[in-house]
Amino acid sequence: MTSCRRSLSVVAYAAQIRNVVTLRHGGCVENVAEVEERRARGKALRQKVQRRDHAVIGNVDRDPISLLEESSAGRVSRLIPLRYGRMIASPFTFYRGSAIIQAHDLAGTPNSSLTMQICGDCHLMNFGGFATPERALLFDVNDFDETSPGPWEWDLKRLAASFVVAARHLRHGATAADNMVYQVANSYRDRMAEYAEMAILDTWYDRITFERLLESAVNPEVQKRIRRAMERAAARTHESLLPKLTEHDGDRWRILDAPPAVFHVHGAQTLFETDDDWLSIDDPSKLIDQSFSDYKSTLAADRRRLLDHFKLQDMAFKVVGVGSVGTRCLILLLIDGHGKPLFLQVKEATKSVVARYFKSAAVSHEGRRVVDGQRLMQAASDLFLGWSKGPFGRHFYIRQLRDMKFSVDIELMDADLLATYGQVCGWVLARAHAKASGHAAEISGYLGASDRMAESLIAYSNAYADQVERDYDLFVKACRSGRLEARTDVDMAADFRV
Repeated sequence: MTSCRRSLSVVAYAAQIRNVVTLRHGGCVENVAEVEERRARGKALRQKVQRRDHAVIGNVDRDPISLLEESSAGRVSRLIPLRYGRMIASPFTFYRGSAIIQAHDLAGTPNSSLTMQICGDCHLMNFGGFATPERALLFDVNDFDETSPGPWEWDLKRLAASFVVAARHLRHGATAADNMVYQVANSYRDRMAEYAEMAILDTWYDRITFERLLESAVNPEVQKRIRRAMERAAARTHESLLPKLTEHDGDRWRILDAPPAVFHVHGAQTLFETDDDWLSIDDPSKLIDQSFSDYKSTLAADRRRLLDHFKLQDMAFKVVGVGSVGTRCLILLLIDGHGKPLFLQVKEATKSVVARYFKSAAVSHEGRRVVDGQRLMQAASDLFLGWSKGPFGRHFYIRQLRDMKFSVDIELMDADLLATYGQVCGWVLARAHAKASGHAAEISGYLGASDRMAESLIAYSNAYADQVERDYDLFVKACRSGRLEARTDVDMAADFRV
């Protein structure tokens, strides 16, 4: 080896060493010079839109109530008041349910022109834990109803602002709220710099497991919370859900009605109006069979074979979330030959709020849009993730209802814990953007190594949280005046008590 090195010219030997250094992360062959060129291209985008420009909150000269009414169009009419009832609980729940308003506003802000698949509704409650098909427990983005091509900054801004809105709701103070945004922004910046140095295949392989979070946590309280989350997630299985949600009726299992949250569409406790097109279906079983067959065709052959071991027992409507309330969402109960359950969630997919305000290619199937976006951005996706068409041309996507899924309870977090959670969310979002786009180097170049972007996001988030509070006040007034009707779960459940 020594004689070989001596036979090389100084220039050739230096080039060889430089190339060896670039063989990082399992054999990346991308040259360091090329990565730096891409970083430089990203940095050059600041000439068009400087980082301080991201403090602008956008086009807020609009009627937020009209936008909410627009997003409620086509939903189950008797559930729209429940949507507003969940949103009226606080400015934070209002923020969670009003993605359309921020998408409208963001369309009036400058962007770096780096577009990619984004989440579209990237607030802090749309992150969580779930099991991979290999039963590893991951922490990742977990809601993709609004996913669509768009500016990466939109996700980062919605996430950052959600921490300020939440911090105000929890009365953590302005300094603590600013620190949360700082942690989100700089975690995103630092992790994106790391992904810029990684081969794209390694970025796709990268998974943020709970074990990695536990290893990186230095605070004993954070370690305790992670272990507790792992224990809770492990207990959230289909089998644990079966006795809570169903009853055995003869030779079949039946989902229990618990309106307004769960009810049978054609049952006595339905919340569908008599003129709803779904109630006009004389034989729903035929349409269900066709839709389920269409769904199975979107799965890999081994997943289809796996589903063949299950038989459908029952189907019911299930209200979920805040912003999704009123969209058509069903749960299917299937049982295998050993009596073991599988719950699938069939969720309606409508036009993304991002696509309403950011021009992108036309979508032929909204359910597939959700599935494709989720597969692009997540480190690993649900074993049964697929899509189908339902009656009257509506689009749906399908996934497991409950499989070691876990979400944080921010009400139990102090300011320091919430800031730590913000760091993790920034990491997760950087990984998702890097994987989906392959533009980690360009984004990293744009962000640079300073706190400039964090400072802009702090300014943006505080200004936008002020706007959210103004919009929330208008929303409350609209509910009190009768323009909108808001009802709580408890209030609506009372309608069905004897």
